[in-house]
Amino acid sequence: MPVLSVLPALLYFILVPMLLVLSHPNITPCRLAQSTALCNSFGLSSVPSNLPQQIEELFLNQNFVLTLQNGCLSRYSSLRLFSCAGNRLKTVEEKAFSSSPLIESLNLANNELHNGHNQFAQSLSALTRLRTLDLSSNGLTEDMASDLLQNLTSLEFLYLSGNVLLRLDESTFKDLHQLKELNLERNMLFEIDGAFDHMKKLRRLNLAFNSLPCLVKFEMTQLVVLNASHNIIEWFITNPDLPETFQLETLDLSDNQLLFFPFLPTHSRIKTLLLSNNQISFYSHLAENNSSNWTTSVEYYNMGKNASNVTVELWDESLHGDISSVELLDLSGNQLRFFPEGFLQKMPHLYWLRLRSNCLQSLNLTVADMPVTLYELDVSNNRLTELHAQPSSANELSNLTHLNLSSNDLQMLPPRVFTTLPSLSTVDLSYNTVGVCHPREVSDSDSPVCAVWTNLSSLKQLYIAGCSIQSLPPSVFEGTPLTHLELSNNPDLAIDQDCLSSLVGTLQHLGLSNTGLQNFDFSPYRHLKFLNISRNSIWELPKSLMTLNLKLLDLRDNLLSTIQSEYATALAEKVQAVYVNGNAFNCCQLEWYKTFKESTALHAVDLSEVTCTDLHQRSRKAMLFNSIECGSRSTEDSIFWYILLFLSVCVSLVGILVIYFLTFRPKVLPRAIKKRCWRPTSY
Repeated sequence: MPVLSVLPALLYFILVPMLLVLSHPNITPCRLAQSTALCNSFGLSSVPSNLPQQIEELFLNQNFVLTLQNGCLSRYSSLRLFSCAGNRLKTVEEKAFSSSPLIESLNLANNELHNGHNQFAQSLSALTRLRTLDLSSNGLTEDMASDLLQNLTSLEFLYLSGNVLLRLDESTFKDLHQLKELNLERNMLFEIDGAFDHMKKLRRLNLAFNSLPCLVKFEMTQLVVLNASHNIIEWFITNPDLPETFQLETLDLSDNQLLFFPFLPTHSRIKTLLLSNNQISFYSHLAENNSSNWTTSVEYYNMGKNASNVTVELWDESLHGDISSVELLDLSGNQLRFFPEGFLQKMPHLYWLRLRSNCLQSLNLTVADMPVTLYELDVSNNRLTELHAQPSSANELSNLTHLNLSSNDLQMLPPRVFTTLPSLSTVDLSYNTVGVCHPREVSDSDSPVCAVWTNLSSLKQLYIAGCSIQSLPPSVFEGTPLTHLELSNNPDLAIDQDCLSSLVGTLQHLGLSNTGLQNFDFSPYRHLKFLNISRNSIWELPKSLMTLNLKLLDLRDNLLSTIQSEYATALAEKVQAVYVNGNAFNCCQLEWYKTFKESTALHAVDLSEVTCTDLHQRSRKAMLFNSIECGSRSTEDSIFWYILLFLSVCVSLVGILVIYFLTFRPKVLPRAIKKRCWRPTSY
């Protein structure tokens, strides 16, 4: 009876709140911020119908909306932005947007709108104010895209990346006269015949990651940014007959198959020219030795109209066009053996020149060959054997700050070439056989290839790893306030304590990996933050490391069997990150491991990979090793010997008692035996 009387009250308190929640129009899982509704990733299957009517932005990304039905947005007549990306949207009905004519930005990327594109096209006709449309990754073909974009005359930003467009012509975007930005990357485009000719306001065009074979008779003078990287383009040729100045500032043709430097406009404003990872070379030397076997010109015909040809004289260097405004030139990963005479001088504003991974054999650091504005020069991984410089002219390269000459084969190097560059801050000479000169015992006429590093007041970072350096002269860096010094991979290097003494007050990064290091006093270098002493023969952690406030310490691949407890504690308190794997750690001396693991301040990056050697000389994962195993063998042996000793004592006592009774009381023993064992018989 009491239970029945309580039941109505329980039902009241359960059902009434549920009904209130379901019936209340303002209860929604979305987050509201002023006029924006954020409904992303809430598992919704339709547009919420209980949001405030005055919202202007609605985000429904990453839900499960399959259909935008007619009138689904009728409640939100003030909507200006609608985003329904990353759903499984297949259908947009004809009047889905009819009640929201103010929408200016529509994002339906990463859906499946190729299924019902006809209905979708009709729904878009209601959006007369649409400025931004994102239909990326919807499986759209060029015909579908053409249908969807009809009459969208107000569109300014269009994103169609990740679809299956193959060929574009003048009808594809025929109504998009106001378009400013167009993204077509990651399609399958192989032809773009006249598709952009009528877009006089187009400023940014992205054609990256397609299959375009060439861009010939390029006439888009209004473009500011063109990205045509990651195609199969062999030729880029602008129309040389146009008198207008091209507005192009950024041209990205990297990762193509260009054989020639692009034939740029006669009048241009290009600042950034990206040509890395092609097959570009200069061929003017072939013209000088021209024979009947060489072609001197190539003609291109528009095969669709059989008219308008383009003739290119392959050896005419004037076809490089106007490069006077170029500030960044990236020619990395090509086949350059030389530059035509005066080529770099045509770029008086050049700041960044990147030439890594080419075939250059010599380099002239003179104002006759390099622009005086040059700030960064990267010629790493070439075939350089000679570096030429005249002290008088090299000194005029006053803006050169970063110089990368690594991974070459330098055999001719003026020893004092770097002292003539007044702004030089970073030099990378790694992996060249370039020694370190004694500053007082060298002249420019000496034959050994070495460099002087004294009195370079601007130099902060020096990388001379893998240069086969065997010794460093005393005071070799005097007057050079280095903060970074990389000496790794010089396995025969004998480092004297005095050779780095001039860097005590400035050095912050020191690389001594694979230098044969066994012991070194680091205590004077109080400013050190990053220290790499991996791949050496260190048996015991140097005590001097405990005085430093390092951010990173690399101890990998040494001969450490353990790290003393007090050292481990000190490192855990001071160092931020440490690498320790690859040492000969003893599994029974892993107290340091526990200290590192439990530390909240220290990040032991490779602690889970650390291995150690157990009592049976087996390699074990330190994180899986149980320290009890270290005492198991000795404990078993001791127990065995205790048992054996106890049995021996017992046997001895029994023997003594038997001998005693047999000798002194011979009658007692038979009586005792008879008393215990003899029983009278019944017969």
